[in-house]
Amino acid sequence: MRQVRHLHKHLHLYTGRHHHKKAKHQDLSICKTDSLGLKIKKTLARFGPGVITGASDDDPSGITTYTQAGAGFGLRTLWMVLITLPLMVSIQEMCGRIGLVTGKGLTSVVKAHYPKWMIYVIAVVSVPAMILNIAANLAAMGAVSNMILPLIPAWVFTILATLLIIFCVVLFSYKRLESVLKWLVLVLLVYFVVPFLINQNWFEIFKATFSPNFEFNKEFITIFVAILGTTISPYLFFWEASLEVEDHLANQRSKSKSVNITIESQIETAPSDIKAMQQDNAVGMLISNFAMFFIILTAATVLYPKGITQIQTVQDAAAALRPIAGDFAYLLFAIGVIGTGFLAVPVLAGGCGYIIAEIFGWKEGMDNTFKQARGFYEVIAFSILLGLGLNISGIDPVQSLIWSAVVYGVTAPIMIGFVLHIANRADIMGKWKNGWVSNLFGVLGFVLMTVAALALLYTSFF
Repeated sequence: MRQVRHLHKHLHLYTGRHHHKKAKHQDLSICKTDSLGLKIKKTLARFGPGVITGASDDDPSGITTYTQAGAGFGLRTLWMVLITLPLMVSIQEMCGRIGLVTGKGLTSVVKAHYPKWMIYVIAVVSVPAMILNIAANLAAMGAVSNMILPLIPAWVFTILATLLIIFCVVLFSYKRLESVLKWLVLVLLVYFVVPFLINQNWFEIFKATFSPNFEFNKEFITIFVAILGTTISPYLFFWEASLEVEDHLANQRSKSKSVNITIESQIETAPSDIKAMQQDNAVGMLISNFAMFFIILTAATVLYPKGITQIQTVQDAAAALRPIAGDFAYLLFAIGVIGTGFLAVPVLAGGCGYIIAEIFGWKEGMDNTFKQARGFYEVIAFSILLGLGLNISGIDPVQSLIWSAVVYGVTAPIMIGFVLHIANRADIMGKWKNGWVSNLFGVLGFVLMTVAALALLYTSFF
């Protein structure tokens, strides 16, 4: 009996320990689960400047340029995504890192560390191209709206879109504007579906993607430069650098529960900040390039086989979505152009605002009210109104979209050169200056876009 009680005692102790260990293990599992869930939530919440920058790259200019590439050359430009993705990720990451480390936009950095005439070169090279792109995007938004409601003139829609964008940019805080812009990214998803609704020769698509094909003629070089220009666009450099500063400050204010944190008082950039920016940037550029790939693929498999090789009107471009939407293709295309227009125009005008405000030392930032940063918001509003004014001159909405991309392709090498030089200066970037990988892709981008721009000039005049 004593042995039985002794055995029962040991069994009870063992069982108790077992239950205690099991409970402890469950508690640890819950902690790990909560920790993982918290990390996922934080990661998703961190996505902002990079994702918005990447998605805004697929603006009406991008959609039209990619559609023209697919319609005019079939699958022969698909391989370009293999070039643009690593270049975009690298160059935009440099811009974001410059913003985080210095607490300044690109123009402010140039103003502080370079001869004064260089900031005027930046303004002359970048601002006119941005305004041209604003005009082209507004024209496209008006044209597709008129396509849906033909009885109302396109200029009426363009004016309404202009006023609505100015209203939102001036009155909304950065965080509120960011939350709206994030949702507009979803309009790009429609292009991911169309190619799967058609019988495709996926072997040919795979071959075209991984077998570069280059044609040395004016038409192909023009679309080549346009694709480079609409993906690696200088206005994105300014926007991401400045927006990273704003996002960083907004996050610090949220953590400290203080509204008094300024650019001058921000804490030192932590490795976690750089890592979060890089993840955000990579996701944004991946979205941008996937959209580019599928827009080209859609046009190449829907329009090109039917002999629609020149996109002359927005109706031509909308026809690419007919397999998924049928008679509603125009409506779906219009939603895409209007949505990406509302996403891109604030980014373009914001780029102008940051450049001019930083040149003259004005207070800037979308977290400031109109009274706090009046000059900054006036430049944004004036840039959009100037774009509207160019529409009154009767610009062709389709051709202006493509040529605005070409202008970016020609001017981008200058800005890439600036970004590379800044990112390699230890006195500016400290321990966060460029490594060899960033320099490799940065130099490749500079060389490729320079050669492409020179080739375009050569084929245009000789």
